[in-house]
Amino acid sequence: MSFAISKDGTRIGYTRMGSGPAVVLVDGALCHRGFGPLAAVAKELAATFSVYTYDRRARGESGSTPPFAPAREIEDLEAVIREAGGSAGVCGVSSGAALALDAAARGVPIERLALYEPPFIVDDTRPPITEADARQMQEYVDGREHGAAVAHFLRMVGVPRMGVMMMRLMPMWGKLKAVAPTLPHDLAFTVPRQGGRPLSRTEWGAVSAPAVIITGGRSPAWMRNGNAALAEVIPGATLQVLPGQTHMVKAKVLSPFLAGFFRPGS
Repeated sequence: MSFAISKDGTRIGYTRMGSGPAVVLVDGALCHRGFGPLAAVAKELAATFSVYTYDRRARGESGSTPPFAPAREIEDLEAVIREAGGSAGVCGVSSGAALALDAAARGVPIERLALYEPPFIVDDTRPPITEADARQMQEYVDGREHGAAVAHFLRMVGVPRMGVMMMRLMPMWGKLKAVAPTLPHDLAFTVPRQGGRPLSRTEWGAVSAPAVIITGGRSPAWMRNGNAALAEVIPGATLQVLPGQTHMVKAKVLSPFLAGFFRPGS
């Protein structure tokens, strides 16, 4: 493991594996290098690329310098890209995709941008997620009610109550609670785009990297609709549907597509 130093001096833990063009992977909520789906994606891509995975701020081996702001996470990603040679392909998943997208719009040196299901809500196919939800999350975190924070997040994203109850009994629950204090970080990137309204046609107008928005063919309609709408507002972006996949995309399906997208000259 190595460390990148972010603009505010925070140490960001990262791992590099493989060799070839640089690709940085950005986790979503409750995930980090030691817990989540991108570790398997990294192993698949390492046959062709230098793959960088990192612990987002306040997760895993990474530090956290208060106060938090979304700009700090963008600076963290930029610090990892600097370690990767100054520019890289980037793939973000879920809220990590929203982070990567905002980073690209703010001029972070991203060569190619792959976004897997940023959870934007653009219509009435599901209830919106609101600032009230974000405030409730912050109250749970401030009160150190980490189990309640995780449960609140899972219900927000559509996990049935019975499913949440069952998850509380699983060994993974402790790992989820350990990362719960970072949930407001994820909501800072997603909630402004989850109100059930059309996406801005100017917010990401500065994105210059070739971009693809990827969604699962079995994901719910609101997710697929949001991703299709996003592809329409990012300059030159394309939409790719992975048949049979959901938000919990399989590495064996996502990795080959990413390998083709990030291959030089593609």
